[in-house]
Amino acid sequence: MLLTVFTPTYNRAYCLHQCYESLKRQTNKNFIWLIIDDGSTDDTFEKVEEWKKESIIHIHYHYQENQGMHGAHNTAYKLIETELNVCIDSDDYMPDDAVENIVNHWEKYGDELVGGIIGLDAFTDQQIIGSILPTSQNTSTLFDLYYKHGVTGDKKLVYRSELTRKYPYPVFEGEKYVGLAYKYYKLDQEYEMLLLNKVLCCVEYLPDGSSRNMLKQYRRNPQGFSFYRKELMKLSFAGLSFKFRQSIHYVSSSLMMKNWKFIRESPNKGLTILALPLGLLLFTYVTSRTRDVIYE
Repeated sequence: MLLTVFTPTYNRAYCLHQCYESLKRQTNKNFIWLIIDDGSTDDTFEKVEEWKKESIIHIHYHYQENQGMHGAHNTAYKLIETELNVCIDSDDYMPDDAVENIVNHWEKYGDELVGGIIGLDAFTDQQIIGSILPTSQNTSTLFDLYYKHGVTGDKKLVYRSELTRKYPYPVFEGEKYVGLAYKYYKLDQEYEMLLLNKVLCCVEYLPDGSSRNMLKQYRRNPQGFSFYRKELMKLSFAGLSFKFRQSIHYVSSSLMMKNWKFIRESPNKGLTILALPLGLLLFTYVTSRTRDVIYE
């Protein structure tokens, strides 16, 4: 097998079948579907057992106590044995030719000099999310796509599995979120990615998804957000304006976790001091908009 499609899931039995049906329809079945059940209390396990009995695709199932999305990613990267991997969330699915396009592109252009493949995401009506990838070049880092080439919208990332085992996400007690891009931008410092202007994933943003609840995530996971912003401030290739924005968020998250040593711990103390007023404003805004979180 060349590819592992892994799916972190938490109480998503009601929609996980859409992902499964799309994987059954793949024109190339040279992949493993790895399901990381992040502490579900619904009938996810029973459904997966039924699908395994159908023996249409290779399914591996792993259950763990709830750790959040980044904890599920950590587990997946430890378990994956194929050369490549791609994450398809539990409320998303793959077009019928997605695996075929990944395999063909990698077999034609892939090697150890690149980190993997960047493809497109689309909505369920097939409209591409954001912009397409540059057609004037074959490779780029993820960071350069957004901050140099002006690409917008979520993109689907296929990585060499030996690379995704690097830079594991920290797990903070009582928290369930660390920005996944931490790992991707770290890998950007070492490798560019192949560009593939084909849709690899169809996305539906459900009401219980993390992207719809970002302010609450921000309030509930200040250590994870503080870590994430601090790491992005360290990126060697990032410009001053990017790092200043990270400093603002770093100040806000630090105040939220009552870490009064945040200036001393900052990788860029000068920028952090400059960001204090805006960081305080952001802290005030987030806390005022998420007062209900403390009562949930």
